[in-house]
Amino acid sequence: MSEPESAQDFHATRLEDSSSGEDDTDMHESVKHQEQDECPPSTNTNTGAATSNEYDEDEWRENEFENPPVDGNMRVVASHYNELKESGRTERVKSRIFHMRNFNNWIKSQLISEYIKRIKTNQRMGDPMRVLDMCCGKGGDLLKWEKAMITHLICTDIAEVSVEQCKRRYEDIIRRAEHSKFAHKFTAEFFACDSTLVRLRERFKDPSLKLNLVSCQFAFHYSFESLTQADCMVRNAAECLQPGGFFIATIPDAFEIMKRLRASPNGRSFGNEVYNIEFCSDTNPPPFFGAKYQFHLEGVVDCPEFLVHFPTLEKLCRKYGLKLERKTTFADYFKENMDNGRNLLQRMSGLETVYPNRVGNDEQYEHIKRYCKGNTGRPYGSLSKSEWEAATLYLVCAFRKCKNTWDSQGKPVFEFD
Repeated sequence: MSEPESAQDFHATRLEDSSSGEDDTDMHESVKHQEQDECPPSTNTNTGAATSNEYDEDEWRENEFENPPVDGNMRVVASHYNELKESGRTERVKSRIFHMRNFNNWIKSQLISEYIKRIKTNQRMGDPMRVLDMCCGKGGDLLKWEKAMITHLICTDIAEVSVEQCKRRYEDIIRRAEHSKFAHKFTAEFFACDSTLVRLRERFKDPSLKLNLVSCQFAFHYSFESLTQADCMVRNAAECLQPGGFFIATIPDAFEIMKRLRASPNGRSFGNEVYNIEFCSDTNPPPFFGAKYQFHLEGVVDCPEFLVHFPTLEKLCRKYGLKLERKTTFADYFKENMDNGRNLLQRMSGLETVYPNRVGNDEQYEHIKRYCKGNTGRPYGSLSKSEWEAATLYLVCAFRKCKNTWDSQGKPVFEFD
């Protein structure tokens, strides 16, 4: 397949029919495999993204004072997620962002799989695999942990209702496993608390426990309300990780958000039919902490969030011995993992099956027409333009815990190789 002719064209790879890979069947039932091309919209296609000289990544300002951690915003977040109703597959399929949510779930699957494999490569046979799912929500990643063959899982979230739902899902998994000779069983513990204000290890059943992996998916940005909260969140991610362990996360890409904001007509908000971002704070320039915006995602999210200034995050992580291993946009991570993950993406319905000869004049699928070059009778896998614009607001990141010695004051000195 040739490269796109311009920024308005689209990267694509061929999807082959296969039966290997993973599948989160609690969220997405298997779908019939079809031979189809894979055609995501380009992030430069009418997203409102500015060119590189329209926004300087260093245009940030230090906070004039440390805004104290007030739990008012976190109460709003907790209330929002506590009040979200569980929906069945029938309702999810009706959602305007059904495929985008599945695509995001596939990204998480690939990220978790990548770092579980890296950890196991350096382990001995029979060594335990212990995981902290920080901001676990309702337990959407439980089957991923089961498939990863972990031995112990700690789940925590600020929303008490979500933690209870997560615990019930885990209990359902264990009950099913009891009726199978081959099902993997793992132990777990659950508690609700604010990871931006509370030291998590003090809530562990065993505070001395050493972890192999810490995962925080689509939630870390809430901690950037203040330095105190971000520092606490990073400490929670780092302090129980053993050397060689990883902290992995998916977070909004602040640089991409600011590019789109600078390119918007009013300089305050932007979005499309499935998402909208409106800033509540001064962004000329944005502060390192407390850069607040209201984020709305169709039928899923409607609450305040905060920009994550990534260089600051990296500095905080180094303070606790975490070295940056990966920072990759969703668009690039998709391209990087498409060859190995295409079958799973199909099974998870991470892309919509589109026939070019049936889309008519729908601008949401104009990229399909350009890509197919006249071959309009075969199916192509894609997200709609609006869904792709929303998905590409995010990036994946990973940090590795480094070894350390101790100085004369008893403080750790980390060995960043």
